[in-house]
Amino acid sequence: MPLHPEHCETEHLAPGHCETERPAPGHPAPVTLPTARPAGCPFDPPGELTALRTERPLTRMRFPDGHVGWLATGYSAVRAIHADPRFSSRYELLHYPFEGGYTGELPPAPVGDLTGLDAPEHTRYRRLLMGKFTVRRMRLLTSRVEEITTEHLDAMERQGPTVDLVEAFAQPIPALMICELLGVPYAGREVFQRHVATVMTQRATTDEVVAAMAALQNILAELVSAKRAQPTDDLLSDLTTTGLTDEELAGIGSFLLAAGLDTTANMLAHGTFALLSHPHQLGALRADPGLADQAVEELLRYLSIAHTSARSALEDVELEGQLIKAGETVILSIEAANRDPERFPDPDTLDLHRKATGHLAFGHGIHQCLGQQLARVEMRVALPALLTRFPTLRLAVPPEEVPLRHGMNIYGVHRLPVTWDER
Repeated sequence: MPLHPEHCETEHLAPGHCETERPAPGHPAPVTLPTARPAGCPFDPPGELTALRTERPLTRMRFPDGHVGWLATGYSAVRAIHADPRFSSRYELLHYPFEGGYTGELPPAPVGDLTGLDAPEHTRYRRLLMGKFTVRRMRLLTSRVEEITTEHLDAMERQGPTVDLVEAFAQPIPALMICELLGVPYAGREVFQRHVATVMTQRATTDEVVAAMAALQNILAELVSAKRAQPTDDLLSDLTTTGLTDEELAGIGSFLLAAGLDTTANMLAHGTFALLSHPHQLGALRADPGLADQAVEELLRYLSIAHTSARSALEDVELEGQLIKAGETVILSIEAANRDPERFPDPDTLDLHRKATGHLAFGHGIHQCLGQQLARVEMRVALPALLTRFPTLRLAVPPEEVPLRHGMNIYGVHRLPVTWDER
């Protein structure tokens, strides 16, 4: 049930049930989660989220199963809840916010899925992995990212002046990197991506998601057995020496693989779409490649492709003048928080010169994305290299014909047809 952007033991609290109380006089009725983005604005959050953030950044929300919990759209509330141990990430304590998806009680997180775990289980896994994803170690991978990027730019140039950037560039670069890092055969990536797509689709049924997760676990379980028998120079082989069980290794491997295949690919594609749609910002990055670090952070903030997270209150919590009761689910709108003018002036403008520090694109607190440094390295290398190799790069179709990933837990584009002038 991955709702979170994070790749983040308490008493079990039964999820709340349908509430039928009428709103008190003067109190607004609970809202439903806004998901419809403004027409012709592929980079902006749903307009209703913006209005709610202005009027009441922490408001009551009615879930599809009837549960009445909360929706947080303000930066301060979203950040505070991410960091507060009184809120749980455990899937079985949460209510699902999207129409047409899960029904009934959510299943617990599979073994090794850090996103759906609390301390101490989460702490044990994260400590084992933190040393594998240090800033220094990820930066050492820069030369390999550069090699892979160059190979795919060469292939694009050979193919001709019109390609789908998702297929030719955005998907394969992070897929190759995470497969190499974990020691997963790249040839199997299409099978992995199909199962990951099922897990990330908001309208997938419980049975479909459980089956996709089980398939990923089974594939990784076979790989773990092979690594134990014959270790190679990769992260999964390293983890076989840590005392983790085969089930835990398979779970952690599928968790990391799913994160590495989907999120950065969508940032590369959707980030390119945003730059091509903002020619002044595109020109600034082309003129000054040293702007890449700031550009990446601003694109992460502005696009917020991992748009929604969730937590459940383990006890009564008072926040911003509201009482969140134990057992209530709070939906955290990352995309609204990252556009909060209280934190980021003129937030709806893409400004690559902005110092977008403090954005919540990778979450916050103990569940903050483990692979964020790898994602940054891939974006810092790949985006400037693409724009330098193809200085006349542009959309090959009108912007309104670019197919957007509506109804997905990770936003972006399904395809991005681009073209350029041959030299």
